[in-house]
Amino acid sequence: MSVTACQGLGFVVSLIGLAGIIAATCMDQWSTQDLYNNPVTAVFNFQGLWRSCVRESSGFTECRGYFTLLGLPAMLQAVRALMIVGIVLGVFGILVSIFALKCIRIGSMDDPAKAKMTLTSGILFIISGICAIIGVSVFANMLVTNFWMSTANMYSGMGGMVQTVQTRYTFGAALFVGWVAGGLTLIGGVMMCIACRGLTPDESNFKAVSYHASGQNVAYRPGGFKASTGFGSNIRNKKIYDGGARTEDDEQSPPSKYDYV
Repeated sequence: MSVTACQGLGFVVSLIGLAGIIAATCMDQWSTQDLYNNPVTAVFNFQGLWRSCVRESSGFTECRGYFTLLGLPAMLQAVRALMIVGIVLGVFGILVSIFALKCIRIGSMDDPAKAKMTLTSGILFIISGICAIIGVSVFANMLVTNFWMSTANMYSGMGGMVQTVQTRYTFGAALFVGWVAGGLTLIGGVMMCIACRGLTPDESNFKAVSYHASGQNVAYRPGGFKASTGFGSNIRNKKIYDGGARTEDDEQSPPSKYDYV
């Protein structure tokens, strides 16, 4: 899969997941009334994060919002906070990923900058999906605990007779929407992080090193050549006169017997 396709698919999947998280947060059916023991009822209760509703058999639905903040259970407030944090992080991730798309060129933005923005948006999507999944899971755990506590209270008493009738709540549609949306956002974030590797330019760790051959420096001129070693103080800048092919090193003392020792 090419980098552009992976990045674009991750963006679309994350966008769908974020839309699902927003929809799940706004839905009222986080918990619905369990109709196992009472399939025929005149009213049907369901609750959400922001209000509780009652639907009558005639089809009329009445909802009442939670007008208190401190009176709500701590777990419900924690779920609210997790879902809101997930939405905010997802929105920031969408904004960053729009400018990071390889198919969109804004100004003189180069590939390394787009790679960093793609990685940032991927991390934001991953955290957003994790927050949504944790929030929905915490609410589901709270429903399971209350369900079994209500069941124990209903069937407690002498001879196993039902002493009290309590309303039990089970999983609502919003929980499944939240789980799927959080998973999509998480997958989209992972794909954005994978696409970041393709946008990062390859950096070589090798440095250029100048190489000087260790040999004899040969200066050619008409009538022969002269060789001198490249060590000691014999290395000089040679100047060739315009009048002939003589250099400054030509004017030297004649060889002595010590030169051949």
